[in-house]
Order: sequence, then C-alpha cells, then structure tokens
Amino acid sequence: MQHLDLQVVRQALKWSVEGQRVWLCTVLFTYGSAPRAPGSLLAVNGQGQWVGSLSGGCVEDDFLERVAAGEFADPVRVVRYGEGDERSNIRLPCGGILDVLVENLAADCDVQAHLRELESALLGQRRLLREVNLETGARHLRDDHSHGPRVERDQAHVQLRVGAAQRLLLAGYSSVAHFCAEFGKGLGFEVILCDPREEALDGAVLDGIEIRRELPSIFIANGGCHADTAVVALTHDPKIDDLAMLEAVRTEAFYIGVMGSRTTSAKRMERLQRVGGLGEAELARIHAPIGLNLGSKTPAEIALAVLADILRVRSGIARESL
Repeated sequence: MQHLDLQVVRQALKWSVEGQRVWLCTVLFTYGSAPRAPGSLLAVNGQGQWVGSLSGGCVEDDFLERVAAGEFADPVRVVRYGEGDERSNIRLPCGGILDVLVENLAADCDVQAHLRELESALLGQRRLLREVNLETGARHLRDDHSHGPRVERDQAHVQLRVGAAQRLLLAGYSSVAHFCAEFGKGLGFEVILCDPREEALDGAVLDGIEIRRELPSIFIANGGCHADTAVVALTHDPKIDDLAMLEAVRTEAFYIGVMGSRTTSAKRMERLQRVGGLGEAELARIHAPIGLNLGSKTPAEIALAVLADILRVRSGIARESL
C-alpha cells in the first residue's frame, strides 16, 4: 500500500525536474467536519494537474480555480476554508474549518533536493521535522527523534512531522488481534499480520490487511519495522510473542507491546532477560501489560485499549497526563 503523501511528493518532484512550478499544499488545521487530517498533502502544477487531497471535493475545485487565476504568487500563504473564509463561498459540513499551507515552489535544484529528502522520509528511511517560515517561505529539515502532533504552528513558523505511513504489525492472530486489525485500518494504519500457524488463520477474514504466513520475528529481523511501526503481540503463545519481542526491541519501532496479565507479564520479562539476554533499557521499551487500563474484558475492548495506548505514544502524551 503506497502512502498517498508519497505519491504527492513523487509527482511534485517529477514536475519540478521537468521544469514546472509546483504548489505544495498541506492541511494545517481542521475543526469540525473536515475529511482530511492535518499534514495531508496536495500538489498542483501550472497546467492545473493535481495529485492528493485537501477535502475530497469542493475545496480542490475552488483551489484549482484560484491557482489558475494567479492568486498564489507569493512564496507561502495560509488559506482558510469554512467559517471566516471571505474569499470563497465554500462552506464545509457542520461548520467545519480547514487551514491550508500553500507553498509556491520554483523548479530549481534546492526545491528538488528538499522533495527528495521528503521522499526518503516517507519511504521510512528517516523521520524529519520540516519547518516553514510563514513570512519568507524558507524551508529547513532536521532529524526527528520524538513523537508529537503532526503539525505545530506559531505566528511565524509551521513545523511538520514527516515519516512513513504509520504501520501496525500484529505478531500472531487472535480474537484481539482481529479487532486491532480492524481498528488500525480504520485509523489509517498500514496493517500487517504475521502468523505461520495455518490452524490459527483458518477461517480468518481480514479485508484490506496484509497477511504474511511467517513468524513475526523473522519478518521483523528482515527489516519489517521502521520508526513509525507499532509492534503488538496478542497470542499468549511464547513462541510467537517472546520471539517477536526479542526482535522488536532491536528496531526503531515507536511502540512495542505484548498482551498478558501482570503475573504473566512479569514472568515474560524475567524470561526475556534470562533467556533472551535483554537489558533493562530494552525491557523498558516493552509495554506489558499492553494498552491503557480501561477495564477492558472483551476482545474488542482490549483492542480499543491497545490502539488508544498506541495513539497516546504516537502523539507524545505521557500516561500520567491522561
């Protein structure tokens, strides 16, 4: 599954290399019923060709008309759709508001080098913080070693987190994993399920989920994780869960968790330390018991607690701040 943002950046790069000016648009802020999340991208060239999405409808049509009319000649501009928008008659459903960063990019080497860096981040090779000066349009990139909101803004600058499509790697199939897969897909994760057990997968129906019939530990060891991956083990089978944990802590995965009671989790941690040779720092990366304490009992409730904890970590929110 190719990340839509990756398609946008690649097409923008292609147009720029061909000598075409490109308008790169980023959703900065949404309020109310706005269909695209902050950080979503759209690119437009001088011929009115475009790729990506801001709203999936009327906003794109209005924006293309304004580009054709030469309205966005400045290096950078923030445009509002919805309430408070005096330029167009576009009104989003339920009083929604959409703020969009519009960058006017010349077809030069600096722009192309910048887009290539974004491409590498979207491929999972690195994670970047992209800063845009709202007065001059100047752009700066630096490595991102933290988690937090995808978009942050003050009066003078916008900071954008750029990385690969968020991946949810399910180590083994179970009833809880099934709901995690469905919830993860609904939240926009690229979901991959690894399980070599034919009997466990017999009768499993997971539309839109990549299923790999191999040990998750092997998939992880072969490069299946990047810094935007959450690894969760939910089978109660040590051959699946423990081996997945041993490999996951050697990666940059931003979330690693395994299901089990406090007693089971304590025994697993002791086993991973004694048999697997993991140190305190590696063990500290493993969320066990997994998920937020929501009083969950059913598989769906447990899966909800797991995804909620993953979103908490991805957003950079400390557990004690909840």
